[in-house]
Amino acid sequence: MEKLYVTEEGLKKLRDELAECRATSPRIADEIEHARSYGDLRENAEYHAAKEAQAKLHARIRDLEDKIARAEIIDGSQIDATKAYLGATVRVLNRKTKREFTYTLVSPVEADMAAGKISIQSPVGQALAGKSVGDVVIAQVPAGELPLEILGITRE
Repeated sequence: MEKLYVTEEGLKKLRDELAECRATSPRIADEIEHARSYGDLRENAEYHAAKEAQAKLHARIRDLEDKIARAEIIDGSQIDATKAYLGATVRVLNRKTKREFTYTLVSPVEADMAAGKISIQSPVGQALAGKSVGDVVIAQVPAGELPLEILGITRE
């Protein structure tokens, strides 16, 4: 079983989502029972929609349970704080546009671009991984090459 490295915050979010999904399950079961009362199940749109929602919910629950079972929290004290690794917040300069960005490198399950959290497995995350302040890396993104200069690395 392959380990899934996550932050404490990421594991908490997975557990919270699992609890929410489990709390939703009885409501969907009630919807199925209510839709059954309408009679003929072959042409009962409400019944089929509720069964589909139930199947999706159960698949998500299984996925979350698997991720939580494989999760291993990153021990920041064991990681070189001068390099960009999982859990590090990296300030970079896009050398093409001369704009600064700050990214937190996280596991794929924690990635949230709107919050500045990028997957360590993304093209930018892979380019930054293991690099130090002052290094210039080239990330291969769909739009081409993206030259980034690492300006700072912090750990939370």
